[in-house]
Amino acid sequence: METKLYIDRTVDLVERCKLGERKAQYDLYRQYAKAMYNVSLRILNHAAEAEDSLQEAFLDAFNHIHSFRGQSTFGAWLKQIVVNRAINHLRSRRVEFVELDTTRTGTDESAESLDWASPEPYDETEINFDVERVRKAMQQLSEGYRVVLSLYLFEGYDHEEIGQILNISETTSRTQFMRGRKRLLTVLATNEQD
Repeated sequence: METKLYIDRTVDLVERCKLGERKAQYDLYRQYAKAMYNVSLRILNHAAEAEDSLQEAFLDAFNHIHSFRGQSTFGAWLKQIVVNRAINHLRSRRVEFVELDTTRTGTDESAESLDWASPEPYDETEINFDVERVRKAMQQLSEGYRVVLSLYLFEGYDHEEIGQILNISETTSRTQFMRGRKRLLTVLATNEQD
C-alpha cells in the first residue's frame, strides 16, 4: 500500500511539473537528488563534477518533462538522463575507451591470450567487503574500468547497453569489466593486507 502511495505521489509531482509548478520540481528534486548524485559520483569519481552533472541532468529532465510518457518509472527515466550527463562529462575530459586490440595493461594481452576459464586469483568469499572499502578501492581504478564496473554492477546495465552508452563494442565492455573486476579484487586484497 505504501509503495502505491509513493508511486501516486511521484506521478502527481510529475504532472504538476508538466504544468510548470516550481514547488513540484523542488519536491521531485528532493525525492531523487541523493540517489541520482550517487549514480553520478560512481561514474565521475569527483564530487564537484558529480554535483554539476546532477544539476544539469535535473535541468534537462525538467526542460523535457513533457517527453516523459510513463512507460517506465520516473526514477528510471531520470537515471538514464543522469547517466548520460555523467558520461558526457567524462567525454569532455577526453576519457577514451580503447578497443581490445589496442588496450595495454602493462603486458601484451590480446583477446586470444586471455584465459576466460582460468580461476580467479582471489577467493572472493574470503575478502571482507564493506561498502567504504569497496568505494575507496573503486576510486583507485582507472576511469575506464570504474565506469564500466559502475554501470554494470550498480546501475544494472548489460554489456550491450554499456557499449551503446560509451560507444564501444560489447566485447570491449566485457573485457573492461573483467579487467576492472580483477583490478578491484587486487586493490581490495592489497588494502586488506595493509
